[in-house]
Amino acid sequence: MMSTGGLITAATPPVTTPHDPAREAAERELSKPIYHQNDPGLLDRALRKFFEWLDDVLGSASGATPGGTFGLLAIVLLAALAIAALWWRLGSPRRTATSTHTLFDDGIRSAADHRTAAEAHAAAGRWTEAVQERMRAVVRSLEERTLLDPRPGRTADEAAAEASVSLPEHSTDLRSAARTFDDITYGGRTADADTYARMRALDTTLTRTKPLLTGPTA
Repeated sequence: MMSTGGLITAATPPVTTPHDPAREAAERELSKPIYHQNDPGLLDRALRKFFEWLDDVLGSASGATPGGTFGLLAIVLLAALAIAALWWRLGSPRRTATSTHTLFDDGIRSAADHRTAAEAHAAAGRWTEAVQERMRAVVRSLEERTLLDPRPGRTADEAAAEASVSLPEHSTDLRSAARTFDDITYGGRTADADTYARMRALDTTLTRTKPLLTGPTA
């Protein structure tokens, strides 16, 4: 209390703002778009973080690599060249095989020769090779029976479609066998004992099936 000329007046208290409301008011003010017009975008921030991380990684690696940065770049270049060489060496034959999709990839052998090879592969547990040889035996047998004309470059699908004309009751099985051959030869799938058993059964069945005679009638 203060006395001025006999009058008693109360002291005016200072104006204060509570801490939390003041902080919230400041945050609201700073959140206005006008204060962020020149801020970097999300992509810019992400790229900046990435390059900072890459710089740290390269810096750490160059410090631990003989020759520093130049030594690290030489190692990276050699690794890239090695990967490219492996890709060309291992990938090129696969691209060539996939582009042709031919059924026979070697000299002419009889159906009996293909069956013998198939059984040898099966005995050794090489089911993929066994299925391939058995499918070749199926087609070669049809050629030997003159149900198919011998033709170089024929695919498994073509052989199945052509054979279905004289063996219509086995059309579905022939097309399924052709798909199986393509899947394991060009699609990267593997065969098993059951797959080979089905292919072997088809081969045996076809050798006992009388074909449907087609051609001009008198």
